[in-house]
Order: sequence, then structure tokens, then C-alpha cells
Amino acid sequence: MPFPPPNTLHPITLPNGSIHKGTVFLQAAIDHPSWEIGRYTYASAHQPPENWAMALAPYLFGGNREKLVLGSFCQIADGVQFITSSANHRMDGVSTYPFAVFDGLEGGVDYDRPSMPTGTKDTIIGHDVWIGTGATILPGARLGNGVIVGAGAVVGGTVPDYAVVAGNRAEVVKMRFDEDTIARINAVAWWNWPFETILANEAAIVSAEIDALEAVTP
Repeated sequence: MPFPPPNTLHPITLPNGSIHKGTVFLQAAIDHPSWEIGRYTYASAHQPPENWAMALAPYLFGGNREKLVLGSFCQIADGVQFITSSANHRMDGVSTYPFAVFDGLEGGVDYDRPSMPTGTKDTIIGHDVWIGTGATILPGARLGNGVIVGAGAVVGGTVPDYAVVAGNRAEVVKMRFDEDTIARINAVAWWNWPFETILANEAAIVSAEIDALEAVTP
């Protein structure tokens, strides 16, 4: 069976021939103005939601000003949530109460109301990022390429390329490669290659044969 294209909703076929509905390519599962999703990025859930966008980013409504950007070839495990900037409340005044949320909902939330927070930030996830079970990604987080997020981690701020983070609040446990190797991988940028080239070099990609990848970089 050929590798499914990135617009396939359910890309996994089980041995009995049935479709595994608990895994989706997100480009096919989510059509939302505040999401930007790279090719072949997938999410999995033990109990598949009816609305993958709402399950993954429950505060990212259509009128939000921020974006949730996911690179290509990301892997998102069960129970992951992105808490985007619009979930925030103002914290610089006497009250944190979001009066605007409950006033005039038929026309949508007026984000210019004084009770709404300002300075919302996009949440940016790089390419080939693995986010483990039950992890929470906080508003405005920026995760570099190749990051691994441990199960249950609560991740905010900026995470460097090819770091492994874990804990609450998440900290860098280790770096997957040294700085020179990371620079070489980012220069190769295999996630941008034609997909046929990626499949032809699968062994080198998953075993970190950097010299081999550099030799075939388009």
C-alpha cells in the first residue's frame, strides 16, 4: 500500500483492513483560520474527538488574533492541549474577570474591550516535533525543530532546536545533538524535501546519518 498523501484524514490501516480513526493527518482534520499546519503532521487520541481543533486548542476560536503554527512531520500524542493566548485574562488591573466574553456573544467576542488581554502571541511549533502524552503547551510558546516534549510536561517560552524538555514547568533535560550537528540538520531541512526523496532516505533520516543526508540534499 502506498504512503498516504498529507490530505488523508485517517492515514493508518489496521491489519484487519479497518481504518484507525484515532490518528489523523491534521491538514485533513482541521480547517480553521487560526491554524497553520505543515504536511504530514499528525495527532492521535484514544477516544477520537468529533472536533480535533477544539480538542487540541479549545480556546482558539475563529475570531482570535493569534495563530497556532505547526511545522511539518510533527507528532502529537493523546491528551495534548495548546493553551493559546486568548485563554489569558488581564492581570494588570484590580480584576481579572473577562466581562467581554459574556457580553454580546452572538456577534463574537470584542477583543478591543478593556477586559480583554492585549499583546496576544502566536504559538509556534517547529518541524519534526514530538509532543508526548498529556503535555500542555502554554500561550506564546515557541518550540524549535526536532524538540521532544515529555509526557505531562507544561511548556512555555522558547525551546531551542533539538532539545528534550520535561516537567512542570518544563526544563531542558538534554540536547539531542551538539550545536554543529544541529546546524547541519537545519541546513539539510529534510522536512522540505520532495516526499519521494524523504522516503528514499528514510534510513539515513531516522539514524542521523548527517553526511548521507547532506550528500542527497536537493
